[in-house]
Amino acid sequence: MSGIFGAWRPTMAAGLILLAGALAARAEEARLRVNIFAGPQNIGLLVAQEKGLFAKRGLSVEIQITPGSRAQRDGLVNGSFEIAQSAVDNAVALVENEKADVIIVAGGSNGMLELVVRPEINSYEDIRHKGVVVDAPDTAYGLILYKLLALKGLRKGDYTVIPGGACPIRRAALQPGGGAVAAMLNPPCNLLVAKQGFKSFGRVVDLIGPYLADGIWVMRPWAQRNGDTLVKYLQAIVEGTRWASDPAHKAELVPIVAKYLKFEPDIAAGAVEAAVGAQAGVAKDARLDLVGFRNTLKLRAEIAGGDPDVNPEKYLDLSYYQRALSGL
Repeated sequence: MSGIFGAWRPTMAAGLILLAGALAARAEEARLRVNIFAGPQNIGLLVAQEKGLFAKRGLSVEIQITPGSRAQRDGLVNGSFEIAQSAVDNAVALVENEKADVIIVAGGSNGMLELVVRPEINSYEDIRHKGVVVDAPDTAYGLILYKLLALKGLRKGDYTVIPGGACPIRRAALQPGGGAVAAMLNPPCNLLVAKQGFKSFGRVVDLIGPYLADGIWVMRPWAQRNGDTLVKYLQAIVEGTRWASDPAHKAELVPIVAKYLKFEPDIAAGAVEAAVGAQAGVAKDARLDLVGFRNTLKLRAEIAGGDPDVNPEKYLDLSYYQRALSGL
């Protein structure tokens, strides 16, 4: 018996050492919570999660889906998550309206946004005296909607603004009895309502020019304390975006989008095409489109008030992104 146990003890000891090492490695993983809207603008994030691009950098990432912009803004400030990957206008609103120390650290996409109307709406004039649904009334895509209506002679007061939330809530408001006849929608919602006969009055980038819809933004103090972690996160996003943008991966990419965003296969295929197809709504390497961001800021100043010539650098810190690129 002593011979058996004598042989067993070193084996057990080696196993315990390996287990301790594995537990220590797991404890050293940087855990991140990332808050998003469920759309293909996050395609690099989804690929990075699926392909283990975070894990290979020692990151453990939890993806959260937000119910709306207000919840997302509040969540970042109160520490419910570390990273928001969403409309940069919300980051600007946090800085300007709530004096939060938020920085935009990378770009994302042009939003792939369309002005969508119910089947019975044939002109902008048909929207007069009816309801339009927005995510949050004071930021982001709501401001675009007001601008597009103003270009066609419809001012605030000529229509009713219905505060909604994320895409599913806005889509529900467009259904019979929901109170709204128009909304800014992007995939998957614009694809879903198109199957019901809803109409598109055009893509935002065709109607108002370059526009930075979403990007990656964080609290500055958190970034300063966790700079290396943020750089690794951005490297995984860039690598994931590059993989997603390769046409050779399209057949594999569609089920990844369907899996994480709970889309039907045909909707996932349409979302992938909008993100990385011929019109490529997602920015190459998650670069920040400075021209588009300037237009975003001008639109915000025009509709919500503020300095139309504000320096974009006020809201940016691209040093982490530059470090990420240089390390790839």
